[in-house]
Amino acid sequence: MSMQATQTMQYTVDAAATSEGFLLLDSVLRLMFYNRLAAEILTYPQKPEGLKDLKGFLTAKINSTLFRVQGSRTLWPISEFQSGRRRYHCRAYRLDTPVNGNGNASLAVILERFSGNSLTLDQVGDRFHLTVREQEVLKHLLVGRTTKEIATGMEISPHTVKGFLRMIMAKMGVSTRSGIVGKAFTTRA
Repeated sequence: MSMQATQTMQYTVDAAATSEGFLLLDSVLRLMFYNRLAAEILTYPQKPEGLKDLKGFLTAKINSTLFRVQGSRTLWPISEFQSGRRRYHCRAYRLDTPVNGNGNASLAVILERFSGNSLTLDQVGDRFHLTVREQEVLKHLLVGRTTKEIATGMEISPHTVKGFLRMIMAKMGVSTRSGIVGKAFTTRA
């Protein structure tokens, strides 16, 4: 292949190959973008095509299903939910780059189906003798939350979270937060 042919080569992404639902929300959780799989997950058992106001339906479903009020009227994304018989991980990521020049941050939400060999907190908790609160800290850690975010979500101080993390590390025989995550994902009952 010539150098010129290589430079003009274009790549495309097969949208059907994507296995995650994707949502983009503005700073007040209004739906800005969604992919087809996210619409199918959130409208199940209905079909997205059968809804007159799909965007309105999805916005209401997002607010009622994917977020809960925590503390003093702060919305907090849930980490997993069920749609029909299927369970999904729900991961939310704050995008600090302003969208459309409005100066407000956006939120990207990824909905990923649990696989048959997915990690369960019960398995990890049983194997390492974690308390209920330690499992709750682990759940937040596995979705990428910071110590401060975990503290806010659990309504405890960041110092208490750090104490829980030290106990989890001792029980798992690791010395870092990433060690906890690695050990948790390699644990099978």
